[in-house]
Amino acid sequence: MTEIVANQVGWQEKWPAPAKLNLMLRIVGRRADGYHLLQTVFQMTDLCDWLTFHPVADDSVRLFAPTPGVPEQEDLTVRAANLLKQQTACKQGVCIEIEKNLPMGGGLGGGSSDAATVLVVLNKLWNLELSVTELMSLGLQLGADVPVFVYGYTSWGEGVGEKLRPVEIPEQWLVIIKPDCHVNTKQIFLDPGLTRNSKPVTMSDFLEGDCRNDCAEIVSSLYPQVKQALLELSEFAEARLTGTGACVFAQFPNESDARAVFSVLEKKWVVYLAKGLNRSPLYKKLEQG
Repeated sequence: MTEIVANQVGWQEKWPAPAKLNLMLRIVGRRADGYHLLQTVFQMTDLCDWLTFHPVADDSVRLFAPTPGVPEQEDLTVRAANLLKQQTACKQGVCIEIEKNLPMGGGLGGGSSDAATVLVVLNKLWNLELSVTELMSLGLQLGADVPVFVYGYTSWGEGVGEKLRPVEIPEQWLVIIKPDCHVNTKQIFLDPGLTRNSKPVTMSDFLEGDCRNDCAEIVSSLYPQVKQALLELSEFAEARLTGTGACVFAQFPNESDARAVFSVLEKKWVVYLAKGLNRSPLYKKLEQG
């Protein structure tokens, strides 16, 4: 059993790993290696997992409570910490405690966000002084969605999602439904019916209302629960799929409107109430010292 060392400054605090939404998703091509070329808008939210980092007496990387069925060293947070150690020859260790609030397989980026929080926070706690750009590069080795969480801004994304630039959009309230299914992202991207040659759009097109998700039709046809969630949420506002799902969401201009819809839908669905943010709560905490 790894010995946890108590009372070290800067440790044993809760750090957020926020959910993201894809406010739109276009597939504009495909690379030779099979990866799809995208255009998307990632928006940060205040819906979070929470990670606590406990210092240990040796150089091991462990989980406080391993996920059942997932070998500890294959967990994305452990892989992120070990990758950071390998990159920097760091001899320190950590025990990672995760409070999991974001659903698995929902398109909210929970695992990727957890990994990004590990990279960003341990870079600080271990005094490694890697730049955000260097951390983003490490994150891309762990998954295509990790860099945007390291970047920490609501962003216009291209490439496989790693080419990012910050955007300022209204920070609206959100109602998010998690249907009772787990969408297989690989299955969606391999589907022969998936549009792979959408015409690229501009940020102006998006701001004027072009919010199409090229995956929505395929996902809805394969997963009836997603189709039903979109139908029921669309009774209150424009309902959209995030990424390949399974989560669907709608935006509302104020908290009271969103809360009223939430209260209706929670009787039948797993529903989350959240707010869109232009800056990740992870960096807001970092900047507070």
